[in-house]
Amino acid sequence: MLQQLLAITRNTFFESIRQPIMLVVLVAASVLIVLSNPLSAFTMDENQRMLVDIGLATVFMAGAVLAAFIATNVLGREIENKTALTVISKPVTRPIFLLGKYLGVSCAMCIAALYMTLVFMLVELHTVIQTVQDPIHVPVILFGVGGVIVGVGAAAWCNYFYNMVFTSSAICITTPILLLAYLLSLNFGPDFSNQPMWVAFESQIWLAAVSIMMAILVLCSIAVAVSTRFGQLMTLVTTVGLFFLGLLSDWIFGRGIARLEAGWMESARLKGLVQQEEVTRVTEWTSGEIDTGTTVIDVATVPLLDMATTSEHVLFTLYWIGYSVLPNFQVLWLSDALTQEMVIPVSYIMGTLLYGLFYALAVLAIGLILFQRREVG
Repeated sequence: MLQQLLAITRNTFFESIRQPIMLVVLVAASVLIVLSNPLSAFTMDENQRMLVDIGLATVFMAGAVLAAFIATNVLGREIENKTALTVISKPVTRPIFLLGKYLGVSCAMCIAALYMTLVFMLVELHTVIQTVQDPIHVPVILFGVGGVIVGVGAAAWCNYFYNMVFTSSAICITTPILLLAYLLSLNFGPDFSNQPMWVAFESQIWLAAVSIMMAILVLCSIAVAVSTRFGQLMTLVTTVGLFFLGLLSDWIFGRGIARLEAGWMESARLKGLVQQEEVTRVTEWTSGEIDTGTTVIDVATVPLLDMATTSEHVLFTLYWIGYSVLPNFQVLWLSDALTQEMVIPVSYIMGTLLYGLFYALAVLAIGLILFQRREVG
């Protein structure tokens, strides 16, 4: 069983990473990330923050596009072309087939996301040039551009002499070279002066990037699950639609829930069913400062739902179902914390990763139920 799973995962990984759209999107994302450096210089006093915001947004959007296209093709196309029957008719169960497809796509998306993150980290390490007097980070340009040239040249060599697929070769060779280029660049200042690696290492940005990678894996699970029933076009539309709805989950459902709870709290106050409690909030900033504030809030002594009318109870239930079912990508988008220079707790990252993992498993379980009854012959 494990051997079958690894074989399907390996084949799906190479099938995903060989698709031309993978290289097209990665090249386009790289260009946009590089251009975000000079474009961020047009802000008044928030250049680096704008660079971080644009860069992470580019990684997120490009990853979402790739997840929608790649994950849609690997399963839906095989079902439509009847090639899935060849595998399932052999002693390969449908759960193994579906899980192998998802793991293969996830591995390909992790490499794609890592590549885009490394490009962004090199651009961020260069920092925004605000004036002509600001130094150009020579090691970043030398190692970064040199790494891309070496990776593309090696991929072209392998394609010409060994008939290897250029797309997969370019991605698999360039990504580790860019990682080496990033690690080397951390050891030097703009003028090649030596410095400790941890001085320029941005751990907070890497935590935000890991959270974005988890969001991309959640999108992959949605695309794979939906493709068990729908065709490629409908799967693509559904995945993209759920992506945007997930980004607006707090605005669509969370806001309605907060509005209802605020009304019920006001009713509880009028009836004297509240008590005051002190809440201490601790905020840690990247500068090392710690802000501690104590706020007195009202807490209802009875369940807030006791204050609801029948129509409000039904509306709250609908809001809660929508808020629970839709993926909340806002909890996985941490750019706001970075731009406000707030420290992202590791405990929060672990919580978001668990949320993404359990959500992906739940979606895959639903996809498996749908796939069990799907005719593939």
